[in-house]
Amino acid sequence: MEHREKIAFLGLGRMGTPMARRLLAAGHPLTVWNRTAARTGPLVAEGAAHAARPADAVRDADVVITMLAGPDALTEVADAVLPALPEGVHWVEMSTVGPDAVHALAARLGGRAVLVDAPVTGSTDRAADGALGILAGGETAGVEHILARLGTVTRTGPAGSGAALKLVVNTAVISGVALVAETLRLADALGIDGDTAHAALAEGPLAGAVARAFSENADFATTLALKDLGLAAAVTELPAVQAVSAALRHAAQEPGVAAADLSRAAARIRTRTTVPA
Repeated sequence: MEHREKIAFLGLGRMGTPMARRLLAAGHPLTVWNRTAARTGPLVAEGAAHAARPADAVRDADVVITMLAGPDALTEVADAVLPALPEGVHWVEMSTVGPDAVHALAARLGGRAVLVDAPVTGSTDRAADGALGILAGGETAGVEHILARLGTVTRTGPAGSGAALKLVVNTAVISGVALVAETLRLADALGIDGDTAHAALAEGPLAGAVARAFSENADFATTLALKDLGLAAAVTELPAVQAVSAALRHAAQEPGVAAADLSRAAARIRTRTTVPA
């Protein structure tokens, strides 16, 4: 009988829930924790165990997976988890937190656990289908078969390199979506039919960004996009990225936009009547 590692999955947001569900369906004994405990309910009904605290989730785990909102959430969970963390466990950090947060976590672990940083590309639809892109840094040998249940693994180098590449990818995607929105705003101002402009852009080098700007299946909140751009801008001077951040912050002031998918913010950028300072 094939061994199934005990997995502690911490963070059941829009991405974490479908990812955890795939691991549960694959037969892994799964313990789940989320800050809002009610979110564990559906997975518990499907056979997962509920942990009231992060430490309770990891106490008997072979693998710990974190899928959290950002660096502050990771630090808070690490504070709670470290006293109960089993020696030699694999910790797979899949949030978008940037390389500094990964290196800080590695320093705190001090070799007590095997740390893999494996942030993902793709949205909730791809998470549910097990079709995510997984950018894996560090020693992945012990968990690559688990990651493969979630998507396609790309080895990126040492620990922290996955987190670094994820910032590069997300910065390009988010900025591209904003550029498409403003380009369509230009088309509107020039009196070009919107569908004609859309089709022309979809045939050019921004095709991927066009598709993302009009996606109806993705679920990536504008607040999280702004968090990612902030992490990128903290690394080096990025004037264009700062301009994109300003446009997104302005769009996020509209009711319902901040928590909605990035495509909603793109629509607001296209139609805005004032230019952000």
